[in-house]
Amino acid sequence: MEDLLFLVHRIPYPPNKGDKIRSFHLLQYLSRYYRIHLGTFIDQPTDQQYCETVQSYCTSTWFGKLSPHYAKINSIIGLLNGEALTLPYYYQRGLEKWVKAQCAKYDITRVLVYSSAMAQYVLDAEFSTMQRIIDFVDVDSEKWRQYSMTKRFPMRWVYRREAERLGQFECKVAKTFDASIFVSDAEASLFRQQLGVNTAKIVAINNGVDSEFFAPDSNRLSPFHGTAPRLVFTGAMDYWANEEGANWFAQHILPMIRQSFPTCEFYIVGMNPTAGVRQLADLPGVIVTGAVADIRPYVQYADVVVVPLRIARGIQNKVLEAMAMARPVVTTRTALEGISAEIGREIQVADTALAFVKQVINILNGNDAALGIHARNFVEAHFSWAASLPKVLTLLEGSR
Repeated sequence: MEDLLFLVHRIPYPPNKGDKIRSFHLLQYLSRYYRIHLGTFIDQPTDQQYCETVQSYCTSTWFGKLSPHYAKINSIIGLLNGEALTLPYYYQRGLEKWVKAQCAKYDITRVLVYSSAMAQYVLDAEFSTMQRIIDFVDVDSEKWRQYSMTKRFPMRWVYRREAERLGQFECKVAKTFDASIFVSDAEASLFRQQLGVNTAKIVAINNGVDSEFFAPDSNRLSPFHGTAPRLVFTGAMDYWANEEGANWFAQHILPMIRQSFPTCEFYIVGMNPTAGVRQLADLPGVIVTGAVADIRPYVQYADVVVVPLRIARGIQNKVLEAMAMARPVVTTRTALEGISAEIGREIQVADTALAFVKQVINILNGNDAALGIHARNFVEAHFSWAASLPKVLTLLEGSR
């Protein structure tokens, strides 16, 4: 087995949120073919307990503690030297030294970088003889541009600046590395159009879904009591896009649904709810669970899974997982990017509050009974890790 340097911006375990699901499956798969040298950050103290699990897939590891509070302070360096704030946020001298030490100790000829910020550690000329692949996943610079449109000065200016500077860095990385991966054709196309990067080096590799794990199970117990209609939204609730979507649904959509279904409940299921999300529990019919041991019971027994994201990049795992569990899903078009499900047959789409109300009520009235079954069939046919991951191996094995 040859050696592979794998740099990931967040410890790839447990696979309980979008970026960690993809990075964990990459780690698990590639460990069959390479001796992996993993450098990563721990930004949640509770994730420290998973270091041993991650180490079981690796030959050597470096785990750095990343405090979001202090990392934000470090980001100010970016304002002073003109670079993207994301880069000093994820820079630690210890990781830089470890990378160079591992490359000197082992015969490392291949590098996989996960997330644009981690590319800064292997951009120098000394790494130019290596096969360098980056999984951008999403176009992060576009995410910052979207954020800027929702903010006032001075944050509008900060986010616009970040979109511009990070976009420049993404372009530099893509032109330097041997291949750049995105999670969908839409993200790859956007990157080509906005940054004018050589199209031959830009590829799309879909996420997969473990359709055996995310499957309906008649032996699984419901977490709910009573017979009220339940609408469920899942995700990490300290992520601003999820928080914004939860607020929009709870304050502007649920009240109208409850005019037709007065007992209808909206469950916000996910770790680390912010103070703003927790306050939503004061609204009639809103329940904020916080972290749960297993989201599958909440999804399986939801009458409707809603994904009211107005800001999103790439493929939303929460959409695919709910579809895999044969649940009817109502989502925005933004959150459906990269998922070519047939609207009206396999999924329903709503981009306004009134459209969400109409689609949810229609499902609660029993008018879309086959939606969930068609949804699961779609996921099984089109989203498989077994089909996606070998494409990454092919890129890593590519000749220079």
